Order: sequence, then C-alpha cells, then structure tokens
Amino acid sequence: MDPIIDYGSKPPIKAFDPPQREHLQNYRRVYANSESRVDKPTDEAQALDVYLQSYREVGARHVVIKARDSETSFGLKVSNEDVSKFCREHGPTFIGFAGVDPHKGVAAVRELEYAVRELGLRGLNLQCFELKLPINDKRMYPLYSKCVELDIPVNIHCGINFSTQSQMDYGRPLFLDEVMLHFPELRVCASPPGWPWIEELIGVAWRHPNVHIGIVAVRPKLLLMEDSGYRPLLAYGIRMLKDRIITGTAYPMQSVQQAYQEYADLPLPDDVRRKWMFDNAARFLRVA
Repeated sequence: MDPIIDYGSKPPIKAFDPPQREHLQNYRRVYANSESRVDKPTDEAQALDVYLQSYREVGARHVVIKARDSETSFGLKVSNEDVSKFCREHGPTFIGFAGVDPHKGVAAVRELEYAVRELGLRGLNLQCFELKLPINDKRMYPLYSKCVELDIPVNIHCGINFSTQSQMDYGRPLFLDEVMLHFPELRVCASPPGWPWIEELIGVAWRHPNVHIGIVAVRPKLLLMEDSGYRPLLAYGIRMLKDRIITGTAYPMQSVQQAYQEYADLPLPDDVRRKWMFDNAARFLRVA
C-alpha cells in the first residue's frame, strides 16, 4: 500500500470541538450533505477508535492536525496544548500545527515559539477569515518572520469562507503574493485551494517556489468536473505544479475512505500520484 499524508484532519474528541460559534453555523449548512455521510459514533472512545482505524486502513503515514486561535475576533480556541497532547498520546503518525492570535502582538510570537520549542508542534495554522485579517495584514508579519526563524511551515486558509460574519476577501490569494515578496523563504501551504480564485492561486504558486496548494476541505472528485472551478488544479498539478500539490480530507467534512477513493479515481500518472499523496507533503513537513 502506497503511503499517504493527510494534511488536514480533526480528531473526534471534545478538545477539538469547542462549542460551535455563531460565525461557523453557515458551514454546517454548506457541508451538511457531505458530513451526513461520515460515520461518527456518539461515544467518544468509540468514535476515536473508528477514526484511528480509518487511517490504518488507508495506509496513512502521517496526519496533520491543527490548533486554532481566534479568541480576539470570535472567542474560539483549539489549544496548542491539546494538539500536543493528542500527538504525544497517539504517536508519530500525528503532526501538530500551532494556532496563535496575531491580534495579541508579541504574546502571539512568544506563544508560537513555546508551542514549537516546548510542545513539539511542527507548523503554524492561520485561519485568516476567523482572524478577520487579510493574508498580507502586517500584524501577521512577526509570525511569518518567526516561522522563517524556527524553520517551520505555515498553513494559510485561502479562498472562500462560508462565515457570514467575516469577509470572503480575507482569503484572496493575491494577498499571499505580497507576503512571499517579503518572505521568500517562508514555506506556505494555501489550503483550501483558493476557490473561486483558483487560477489566481495557481499564478501565485507558479511565481513563488515555496508556495504549496492544499487540496483540503474540497471533494477530490470536483477536480474532474468541467464547471466546478477546480479543474485547473488537475491540469497544472500534473505539470508545472506537480511538486507543490498537497492533499488531505478535512475530516469530518468528508470521510477518510471516501476522500481517498476519490483521490484514487483521479487520472494521475503514477509518479504524480505519489507526489500528491505523500512526497510533496513529506518534503514540506520535513518528515521521512
């Protein structure tokens, strides 16, 4: 079985599921159909067993889970400590990304350094729409600088968001272009992959060799649909950007098994498939 890295997943335990905030309610409407097909036992221990088993079945070498901190804007936090604890308890399969709130200034920079040096987290996660900041907002520049210093990657929410309490424009890929001009050494994965500005994000990635595109929180089968807006990812991802596509499930937005069956159905050359499913993420995350 070929190895897989799932670049985005949320374990089905209470620590990763804080009380649902009003700003995310519209997500449940948009993803209702997809989420309804996910097997989620109500018992937490059983749900966790099913979750872990699903990754064993698909041959996942690593799974990335991400903290989030939007306390200033929306009062929501999935803590770095909880992410670190889960990774310690469930072994090297799981790789944790830190979440810090740029509105907290120097305290956020210190928290990121602590999360990496003391808690063992391996990257930074910035959900710009939840922070109510565009990707190029200068309040995030000290965090970008710290990522370069710590030699860790950053995940940046890119493209549409479905919160009706935050601007859609915060995730515009064009803003990432400016960031990369100032921080060319920064390793970035833009995920989700930029819709409805897919071609704009492709242009940014083509310009900047440290920009990766994460096909996460989107059904893989949409890459085959002519009018979905995602098809350019397939065309460019097989050729010019074949070394920069990273894949994931965004579980529980879709089931692990369903997502990887749809990835398997994509018409990818064998060498490109290996890059998409494992090699590109392994290099980005700097794991064996």
